[in-house]
Amino acid sequence: MNNTKTATTNDRSSESFLQVLKSKQMSALWVTQAAESPAARGGLPYPPKLWRGGEIEALMSWATELVQPGPEAERRVLSLANPNGGTLTAAVQMVLPGEVAPSHRHTPAAIRFILKGSGASTITNGEPCLMYPGDLILTPAWSWHGHVNESDGPMMWMDGLDAPALRALRAGFVFEEYPEGGIQPATKSPGDSYNRYGAGHLRPLWGQASSRVSPLLIYPWKQTEDALRNLAKVDSSPFDDVAMEYTNPVTGGHVTPTIGCCIQLLRPGTHTRAHRHTTSAFYQAFRGSGATVIDGVSYPWEEGDFLLLPPMAWHEHINSSSTEEAILFSITDAPIFEALDLYREEQR
Repeated sequence: MNNTKTATTNDRSSESFLQVLKSKQMSALWVTQAAESPAARGGLPYPPKLWRGGEIEALMSWATELVQPGPEAERRVLSLANPNGGTLTAAVQMVLPGEVAPSHRHTPAAIRFILKGSGASTITNGEPCLMYPGDLILTPAWSWHGHVNESDGPMMWMDGLDAPALRALRAGFVFEEYPEGGIQPATKSPGDSYNRYGAGHLRPLWGQASSRVSPLLIYPWKQTEDALRNLAKVDSSPFDDVAMEYTNPVTGGHVTPTIGCCIQLLRPGTHTRAHRHTTSAFYQAFRGSGATVIDGVSYPWEEGDFLLLPPMAWHEHINSSSTEEAILFSITDAPIFEALDLYREEQR
């Protein structure tokens, strides 16, 4: 027999009713629906946001005077904050000549898209991945990774992580420093994963089992640029122009189960058609200049800028130059939405 007593009151008003519900950790759906985010009512869950590359570089230069990668700070990173949530986060990181960012690992997966500098390396699970502008480097979840700059100039790159999605799932943020401290020693030759899986349409007949995490850790810019130009000769998308996704060479799927990575070339004078989808994206203007029109508002960008695209936002891209190409790199949460059968796309 249930001896729990239900609270009673002579006040039969809506306010009293809701107070009783709250005391029992209950709620009324007709009330909570009315208070939900704009997304539930057909609007955007958060606004777009544009970060200027010049401002980021100036702040990063200032940061080099204040902090050095090491046991105290771990990383010199400026986060591009989205205070309204989302599933992905982006940041910019810099390592100066002679600096070492100690090895560690964590539950969030990460990507690095190289912006400036050349010749430094990220050591991921013992493989040195040399960094050059336009390269994409993966750091799968729970992989040891550290950065070392033995070149004669600073290295700067974009970081992309799925940490907000993990927090929303209460999956936690587990972090572990490398047991021996400092940088993880290289146990493989540079380019090991590329030599095995970089051919794209070919892979070793032995070794790698099918996995949703790409075994290829580095996607060199030269190969990416060649692929874009070859595709431009034969086809394009009305919504993204010459656009491609980085793929897992074993499965043909996304590079990680939570972060998708894309690259697109906007040819001179291009103005794409508008579409929208349930996924969000962070864009990095790698080359050229142009604008992205989001829900009727133009966000002009130039090389070095970052742009946050909210889910279900109508958007179209413009290359404002009649002679120069523009290239956008982006990360997206499409793998999460596709896995949950929540991906939807509409064209205007």
